[in-house]
Amino acid sequence: MSSAKRVVGIIFVFGVVSIAWVVLGGIMLSRSSTQSGQLRGSVSELWGSPQSQQAPALVFHWDTMEERTSTETQDGRERIVRRVERVHHTKNLMPASTKLGVDLTLDQRLKGLVWYSLYNVDFKGAWEYQHREPIPGQLEVTFNFPDASGIYDNFRIAVDKTDRGRDATPVDGRVSLFVEVQPGQRIPIEIGYRSRGMDQWRYVPAPGVGNLEDFTLAMTTDFKAIDFPANTMSPSTRSETATGHALEWKFARAVTGQQIGMVMPARIQPGEMAAQLSFSAPISLLFFFLLMFVLATLRNIDIHPINYFFLASAFFAFHLLFGYSVDHIQLIPAFVLSSAVSIILVVSYLRLVVSPRFAFVEAALAQLVYLVGFSLAHFWDGYTGLTVTVLSVLTLFLLMQLTGRIRWGETAGRKAPTPAVATAAVTP
Repeated sequence: MSSAKRVVGIIFVFGVVSIAWVVLGGIMLSRSSTQSGQLRGSVSELWGSPQSQQAPALVFHWDTMEERTSTETQDGRERIVRRVERVHHTKNLMPASTKLGVDLTLDQRLKGLVWYSLYNVDFKGAWEYQHREPIPGQLEVTFNFPDASGIYDNFRIAVDKTDRGRDATPVDGRVSLFVEVQPGQRIPIEIGYRSRGMDQWRYVPAPGVGNLEDFTLAMTTDFKAIDFPANTMSPSTRSETATGHALEWKFARAVTGQQIGMVMPARIQPGEMAAQLSFSAPISLLFFFLLMFVLATLRNIDIHPINYFFLASAFFAFHLLFGYSVDHIQLIPAFVLSSAVSIILVVSYLRLVVSPRFAFVEAALAQLVYLVGFSLAHFWDGYTGLTVTVLSVLTLFLLMQLTGRIRWGETAGRKAPTPAVATAAVTP
């Protein structure tokens, strides 16, 4: 077979296996998406959904006696009637001070091909209302639970230093209490509970833009990889602890519509990782094929397109085994197992096709770089593209140095070497 026909055959093998990788990647994405959709609801019912805790809504109620006039017709004559009626008024108010404590504990769980970032939250809140109105009335305190269907252990609520937890009956995920207030009176409000959630936790100081006075929120985490949701405020101070971080948001007076929150660390999703590796696998195989072809050309080694097909199949075996084992064993063991199987397939095959030295040195080293190393780059979030770029440039440099003296015009028309056939000596 001429070199030109050999190249065409190798390109055909590369195209067929690339299509297989695209199909495998699509299957992995479909499996991951299906499992995520099916399991997220059950995980949410069991553990909880993302929590967004609102500040207690404070509404001042008071009545006034006001004279109202109306026109009435009696016996065909219009008369002006004056009545004194009771008129009810309401006014939304903000706390005079807020002191909050939030303790977040991470508890990640794997279901099928999806990791869920679950957490436990211990919430303690202390607000103080100062009645600055010149008239007495009633203060309505409404506390909205972050998740109406959630579980709140050791829930407690105290208004004006009176424990109201036993007689507080939630309705539609909220608890409303009334207390009499006098001008100048300060009403302390304390609420606490332990609950569970998923993905992120938020605190909403006010609906829309609010005025925060004497505000402090102290948060502790048992994880190092902290991140903040979109449209939330950065902490005033933060420091590392033995297990995580201690953060504090502190404002003497601030007008803001932003919230305060924390995003739970997310682990690498096995299903998405398997799909990414499959979609990018043709690039690693291309580098491997180029290096094998150049080495075969330089050393006059006969590697047939059928041989390249089996090598490509060994590469494909890595992604196939990884995709279907990662939902049964941990991510790293699945990666190590798949890498070992693929390398054994390639080395043991090229040992027979070429030579043991070529298989254990050149081929094994190339597969470690272009399959294992290339795949490992996907674990370094934010550096995958840079790693692939550096690997591409280094490969280009190596191939240019190896092929700089090859006369491709002569090589393209040259027939492949005929493997030597061992003959036994005949003794006359």
